[in-house]
Amino acid sequence: MYFLTGWPRRLLCPLRSEEEPFYIQPSSQRFYFALLSETQLSIWFSRPSVLIVSYIESAKAATQFGFYQKAEWKPDDSMVAVATAKGYILLFDVLGGGDEKYLYEPVYPKGSPRVKVTPGYKEEQCAPALSLEMKKPVDLEAPITSLQSLQEDLLVCTADGYLHVLHWDGLGSNGRKAICLTTIPFSLDLQSARGGPSLDLEGVYIHCMEYCVTLDGFAVVLSDGRLGFITPLSNTITTDQLQGVWAADVNDGTCVAVNNKYRLMAFGCASGSVLVYMIDTTTGSMQLSHKLELTPKHYPDIYNKTGPVKLICWSPDYSVAMVTWECGGLSLWSVFGAQLICTLGEDFAYRSDGTKKDPLKISSMCWGAEGYHLWVLPNKQDRRRREEQQDVDMGSPPQPSLQAGILQFHFIKSALTVNPCTSNQEQVLLHGEDRLYLTCGDPTQIHSTSDAHPHTHMHPHDGSPLHQPPNPDSPLSQGLSTLLGHKHWHVVQIHSTYLESNWPIRFAAIDTAGQCMAVAGRRGFAHYSLYTRKWKLFGNITQEQNMTVTGGLAWWKDFVVVACYNFTDQQEQLRLYQRSANLDNAFASVTKLHSDTLLLNVFRDMIILFRADCSICLYSIERRNDRPNPSASVELLQEVSMSRYIPHPALVVSVTLTSVRTETGITLKAPQQACMAESIMLNLAGQLIMLQRDRSGPQVREKETPAINKKFLPFCPPVVLAQCVENVWTTCRSNKKKRHLLEALWLSCGEAGMKVWLPLFPRDHRKPHSFLSRRIMLPFHINIYPLAVLFEDALVLGATNETVLYDGMQGSSEPLESLFPYCTVERTSQIYLHHILRQLLVRNLGEQALMLAQSCASLPYFPHVMELMVHVVLEEEATSREPIPDPLLPTVAKFITEFPLFLQTIVHCARKTEYALWNYLFAAVGNPKDLFEECLMAQDLDTAASYLIILQNMEVPAVSRQHATLLFNTALEQGKWDLCRHMIRFLKAIGSGEMETPPPTPSTQEPSSTGGFEFFRNRSISLSQSADSITTGKFNLQKTFSMPTGASAKGRDVECAENMYIDMMLWRHARHLLEQVRLRDLGCFSAQLGFELIGWLCRERNRVARVEDFVSALKRLHKDFLWPFPVIPVGSLSSPLKNGRCRTVLSPRLLKSQSADSLLNSDMDTAPPPTAPPNHTWMDGLGQRAKDMDTASSAHSNQHSPQTHDAFLSLLTNKVEEYSIGSATDLTETSSVVDGDWMMVDENSSTLSLSQAELEHISMELANKGPHKSQVQLRYLLHVFMEAGCLEWCVVIGLILRDANVIKQVINFLNSPEVPPETVQSIQNGLLAVITWASTDCLGYKPFLNLIQPQLQQLMESTSEQAQPEAFQPTSQSTKLGGSEGPGGAVAPRAEDGRGGTTPLGLALPSLEPAVFSRPPAEDCPPEQTEEKGEEEGAYDCTLS
Repeated sequence: MYFLTGWPRRLLCPLRSEEEPFYIQPSSQRFYFALLSETQLSIWFSRPSVLIVSYIESAKAATQFGFYQKAEWKPDDSMVAVATAKGYILLFDVLGGGDEKYLYEPVYPKGSPRVKVTPGYKEEQCAPALSLEMKKPVDLEAPITSLQSLQEDLLVCTADGYLHVLHWDGLGSNGRKAICLTTIPFSLDLQSARGGPSLDLEGVYIHCMEYCVTLDGFAVVLSDGRLGFITPLSNTITTDQLQGVWAADVNDGTCVAVNNKYRLMAFGCASGSVLVYMIDTTTGSMQLSHKLELTPKHYPDIYNKTGPVKLICWSPDYSVAMVTWECGGLSLWSVFGAQLICTLGEDFAYRSDGTKKDPLKISSMCWGAEGYHLWVLPNKQDRRRREEQQDVDMGSPPQPSLQAGILQFHFIKSALTVNPCTSNQEQVLLHGEDRLYLTCGDPTQIHSTSDAHPHTHMHPHDGSPLHQPPNPDSPLSQGLSTLLGHKHWHVVQIHSTYLESNWPIRFAAIDTAGQCMAVAGRRGFAHYSLYTRKWKLFGNITQEQNMTVTGGLAWWKDFVVVACYNFTDQQEQLRLYQRSANLDNAFASVTKLHSDTLLLNVFRDMIILFRADCSICLYSIERRNDRPNPSASVELLQEVSMSRYIPHPALVVSVTLTSVRTETGITLKAPQQACMAESIMLNLAGQLIMLQRDRSGPQVREKETPAINKKFLPFCPPVVLAQCVENVWTTCRSNKKKRHLLEALWLSCGEAGMKVWLPLFPRDHRKPHSFLSRRIMLPFHINIYPLAVLFEDALVLGATNETVLYDGMQGSSEPLESLFPYCTVERTSQIYLHHILRQLLVRNLGEQALMLAQSCASLPYFPHVMELMVHVVLEEEATSREPIPDPLLPTVAKFITEFPLFLQTIVHCARKTEYALWNYLFAAVGNPKDLFEECLMAQDLDTAASYLIILQNMEVPAVSRQHATLLFNTALEQGKWDLCRHMIRFLKAIGSGEMETPPPTPSTQEPSSTGGFEFFRNRSISLSQSADSITTGKFNLQKTFSMPTGASAKGRDVECAENMYIDMMLWRHARHLLEQVRLRDLGCFSAQLGFELIGWLCRERNRVARVEDFVSALKRLHKDFLWPFPVIPVGSLSSPLKNGRCRTVLSPRLLKSQSADSLLNSDMDTAPPPTAPPNHTWMDGLGQRAKDMDTASSAHSNQHSPQTHDAFLSLLTNKVEEYSIGSATDLTETSSVVDGDWMMVDENSSTLSLSQAELEHISMELANKGPHKSQVQLRYLLHVFMEAGCLEWCVVIGLILRDANVIKQVINFLNSPEVPPETVQSIQNGLLAVITWASTDCLGYKPFLNLIQPQLQQLMESTSEQAQPEAFQPTSQSTKLGGSEGPGGAVAPRAEDGRGGTTPLGLALPSLEPAVFSRPPAEDCPPEQTEEKGEEEGAYDCTLS
């Protein structure tokens, strides 16, 4: 409702004085404030906050009258009465200066358009010059305890037990009456009041008194602490006409404040709590409504140490009360007891170093105009002590006299406090004195169209309005993302020109889309659009000053609806102004009204007005487009008199039309009635009253009656729905899927939280039970103050005060401000669905709860709702000290099983509750072992892993190991590597009994969504470079597979068995993968889990690491790595492009974009570049080094400009995307497109000129290669198999890569005596099988097989000499260890078919020790190279993306 903002402002009195003000009293409009010090009366103005006049009593008069004590204004601000210590009433006339006399005037620069246009215009912004004249004093001969102003009279209570009635004007003997308190009969209620005075009032006087207009009586605190209410039985106040009631059992009252709008009396007590009473209308007795008191839960160290209540102040709109205590501090409460702010806790009470501050003690306070400011006078002693302390701190001599200080606290308030229209209920709109705070998102993102033609963004069909806010005309809720996206407000500064002459802002309204605001101040109004970011003010200032808004503002479509008073015609009017037209009466549609309007609201195409004669009028609005400017026509539909039910028109807080009804006599077959205005909701002083249309008479069919003589149904007598209601929310939208939420009525009830009046529907259109009510009122508590309800999204929006401490203020010159932290207002939201579901389950309405929950199951936070429901019930029942006769947890558990997220809800809830409650939880929901198995069957491995942690705490280690092994194997099979790593750590911890120890797994990054193994992140050379361009680079595979498979040095015996157990499972899985020829999965498995692949392959070299069938293995690799089978070129094989000059053009990105379409099923990141997220692929990371990736000489790549790359990308991606890579004909058919691309290249690089045949050759090369990433992976596997000496696999990978060097070197190495003869035989047979298969099924392999024909011959002949091909490095004598010194081992050869010169390739068969990662250097290897190898280790790191 109200929120504190910023720091308090300090106003200093310009007059030097020894006296300090201790009492402040506002005038009726709160534009003037009377301040009293001992002998001074000062009048201050509100805006600007300046001192206007000060009256200083002479010393002689001061001794006669005594010091000033209290003051009171006459209702028309023309007089001030001051009570003095010696029982005198001093009356002062407040005289205004002449027409042209101002104390302060605005000064505008020359040429400014702000000039005095209308006669009454300038006074609005000036501080007037006033003077004070004292009239004859009145001596009441007893100390004065209280002053209260009535219309013509001034009531004064004195300590001798009298109540004096003085006339403001004629203060002679005729203008005075004195009533003795003892003559007033007091009783507990008015019915038993006949028996004369029942209270002994001897020696008792009225200590404090305040008049309540709507109750027509006085709330009094007597000097003995008793509370009472005195009511005059007739219009005049005379002795025999007064009657009193008193409150039982209270005798520590200290002060009182009345709330006229809600008919409440708030009495402060010596105990520190505030008792809020109402008058029972039937008996007339005082009934306790609620208490305002600090709770030990929130304020444990201060709740009982506040001292007596000193002051209570209701805000001008009566929606909040400010309370202060003798010990200091301020607290703000909503009318029915919801606490909003308290300065006795948190940052208000403690400094940042934890030391406690002294609370600010207050001697007097009052609210400013419209409640935007609270004027506070600090205690004298308090202030003096602080200032002396400050002088000591600053080391300066104390000054002789300090200026008096007034503190001004700034507030922003919800628009609902004074203008509770429907559109304000779905948006949070707050207004301060010069700005608006909105929660809506940025309109530029929502609507790209112009202001004039509003946009048609529709709602997503799944019911979750997450990203596309709909257009404002469609009655749909705004997107969640805009309402919840962040904590910041959209702040709109109110136009200064409007504010200067019309401060304070009294009404504000926002439209349902949250894009247009209107504000109304003292005169006129202005509106603002977020589309244009501009304010619209009246062009004619006279029109603005001739109207004042009385009943509020509302938006209807793109019209502002205004209930106002026209000064020229002196009548009430209802006006509609179009948003896009100029703000001028010429474009307004005006309807005359017969009585003053107090409240205004809009429902669909109807306006509802509540008038000062207690009647309600319904109008229909229709848009007309026949004129050049669209206008609206308004027609009166119905008038309903409410004077029988409403004692005073000011008591009506809000009036709303709704489609809510109690269903009496209506079948559910009439869905059109869901949209009609079925009932009127009135908030009458906190009582929610409902008037339904009376459908008991004969019903007329809609079609039969022409529209003109359609009679509107009368309304039934009112029914009271709820008490203590502060706000009501309802919506006119309908949604068949969420009928429960949209047809409900939401109430906020102060300290009682919220209530919802929920409709109950029969399931599947069955006949409803006769005993089942059609609606049910469910209460629930929330932690925020609700300001808006999002109906479909099951959310309440609110705001809360946050504080920021600043330390720099200590010891500065502003001691009072340093007391207070800087206050900000933050947006908050809360889900309430779990409360409602729980309330339904408690009442055995499980079927209704299920329908409601199913309608909300698509909400993003629905799983959280379920968890909260289980959690709250579990905490309550499991920690209860008494046995629970009918526990709810089993019902809740059964309810949740209806939803697919049952398993994860239970486990998440268990993980967030303490272990002691687990037995109670699982007794209700089922055995965790069964739930674990259900997760495994449902393939929900992550949830199963969470259940493992529960099993590990609740079961013996053997059980958790058994379940962990199950889960580990399943995770391995499904490739959930992250989970596998956790499981390894878990199994080790079970073995060593050290669940808490940090995991010994490698600290890898999260695996990316590609599922591939992405390596070599910090290398600086590319794998696709030709070998001759990197003759200097030596790099080596650093084996950082850091999973300690062998026994570690520490705790060797403990971990050895456990590690062996894990290794056995890992070895079994690797064997399984290799048997099924799943090399790609094997590579992922090894890279992700740090499995020592080379050592394992060494051991399995002659067992499982054999290739049984070369042809099927080759086919499987083609499939797994998405590698196309080669096709025969259309042209001749002897292409002029053998040296690969032009391959620079085919950058890897082009490969990626081309392969996208045919590789849709793959899990590699080969989406076309325009849509691919840039951070996902390893390739993109290397994109800046495009020149490294090109396959030609560096001279060529330097000639390419970036725009050339773009050109290929755009054209080839768009045109060739849909063709498959696998077929050459596809690419040749589109050669004209490709040809155009090459022509572009031709303009950029003069050396490049290509014929059609060369082009076709290039497209052939492209078609015969797979994705770049597959190539990297195959090269890596080739390196691993080479290192492990699995020669058969090397041959298969050499074949798929069509790399002649690999085949040559493997065959050359077969002559080594270390190679077993069966391997030689296997390779020979395998190659023969491949040749046979190629000649029949895959002719594309023929050219390559022809190329390696000499090696095949050599293998067939099995010559005993060891041939040394030229390709081996001549400098090194060691052929066996060439891998550690060649320019790249098996990874560096060209990515093509290796025609441009061969690369050295080293092979070695390592020893079979499993734990040895890097072999020792050979004897004939020079020592320098060993050192060099050590330095290079970090360059070839195998990390996961």
